[in-house]
Amino acid sequence: MNLDLNLNKILIIDFGSQFTQLIVRRVRELGVYSELVSHKKIKSSQIKSNTKGIILSGGPLNVYQLNNNLFDNTILKLNIPILGICFGHQILSKFNGGKVKQSRHREFGLANIYKKNDSLLTKNFFNKKEKKVWMSHADQVYKLPKKFKVIGSSTNSKYAIVENIEKKFFGVQFHPEVTHTENGKTIISNFIFNICKIKKNWSSKDQKEKLIKEVKKQIGNNKVICALSGGVDSSVVAQLLNKAIGKKLYCIFVNTGLLRKNEENQVVKTFKKRLKINLIYINAEKEFLKKLKNVSDPEKKRKIIGNLFIKIFERYAKKIKNVKFLAQGTLYPDLIESRSVTGSQTSKIKSHHNVGGLPKRMNLKLIEPLKFLFKDEVRKLGLELNLNKEIISRHPFPGPGLAIRMPGIITSEKIKILKEADHYFIKALKDHDLYNKIWQAYAALLPVKTVGVMGDNRTYEYLCLLRAITSEDGMTADFFEFKKSFSQMISNKIVNSIRGINRVVYDITSKPPSTIELE
Repeated sequence: MNLDLNLNKILIIDFGSQFTQLIVRRVRELGVYSELVSHKKIKSSQIKSNTKGIILSGGPLNVYQLNNNLFDNTILKLNIPILGICFGHQILSKFNGGKVKQSRHREFGLANIYKKNDSLLTKNFFNKKEKKVWMSHADQVYKLPKKFKVIGSSTNSKYAIVENIEKKFFGVQFHPEVTHTENGKTIISNFIFNICKIKKNWSSKDQKEKLIKEVKKQIGNNKVICALSGGVDSSVVAQLLNKAIGKKLYCIFVNTGLLRKNEENQVVKTFKKRLKINLIYINAEKEFLKKLKNVSDPEKKRKIIGNLFIKIFERYAKKIKNVKFLAQGTLYPDLIESRSVTGSQTSKIKSHHNVGGLPKRMNLKLIEPLKFLFKDEVRKLGLELNLNKEIISRHPFPGPGLAIRMPGIITSEKIKILKEADHYFIKALKDHDLYNKIWQAYAALLPVKTVGVMGDNRTYEYLCLLRAITSEDGMTADFFEFKKSFSQMISNKIVNSIRGINRVVYDITSKPPSTIELE
């Protein structure tokens, strides 16, 4: 879906920094619409009058590798305020006649920065003599262009904050977008509101109204099918479309048998009974279990589940006549990672629940109403759409479901055991007010049996692994530290309540080097 978001915006030009998505998020958190584009794809002629400010991101390049084929430097002549961050700061100096060279002392990590002069950019930033900021650079500006002024310096970076008021150029060598930089959000806020003079235009309520309007315009009187998984993204898409087009929406929910305990009941209850959405419920547990019989390789499991899901979805979708659109819960990070946000006409289609391959096979147009939003924005939008908090606050759940939390061969007995273990773990987190402090948590059943003693009897049962991680975006993660009393309680609960498990272990590996899921 090509939404026409004709809002005043801050344009972020990406040069490959690992922090670029954070810049987009920080601007949006301040209530202003921001958009990301690759430096290779944007030309000055494409920048419209609703772009009120530009932020140049950091990146791994050397500024002298950046020729006109890689970056249209006439963008710097548009008389639009520009904030350069790290590599972006070096670009502003280099293309205005300054000099950049390899640092004698590289700066990676926290550094102290000291105020030299006043600036609109640093208003209320230096509330004490020095400020800790996050540096990550091997090059630095060593000669300022004419009419540029030093605002702040660090021990190793004389020109750590600079400005040219006449051209409305501002550069910072550090990263104000990361949480490690003290008061970094103030720098971004000052740039947006004090320098670009942009007004707030981005809230959950605004998003809801604009998206409903755009969906109506895009779809007209046509029918839409939506693959509903019960997860946050597909649930918000379904309810958004329900508000926009009502009975022209048909949701298809395939129960693979690999969902969490009672999940299928909750989906039917919420979407069919409470929200009155056209919901086609398909119980395909036996079909999936049959296909997965004696399969232990994780990639084969994924392919079997994904292919069968598409086959079943297609079978039932074809029964709905005159459908023109397929709705997907693609989010902004998906577009960024697939690079389609930088100019490609097609979006990356995530596997399984986002039914990759279906638009071509079924001759459907793809509609992706959430493709400009981040996960936290989707959750807020869901609340605006009156979805209950239980759905909105759900932890991420993999498309292949419990299949990849059960290394080895899948059996109906193991699925039953794992559903119970996961249920007890998640319930305990909610009962102890821990669920919302954790990004993702789950139980896994390992293909290992161990000896135990229960009463006077010897047991030989499965080993249950618990995993709970904290994260901002799932790209990196750390394990959650439980109190000993909680760990003992949940271990005892699982072992005493579930026949088939006699030992519980806790995964204390971060990502990297590990991944969040086991397979």
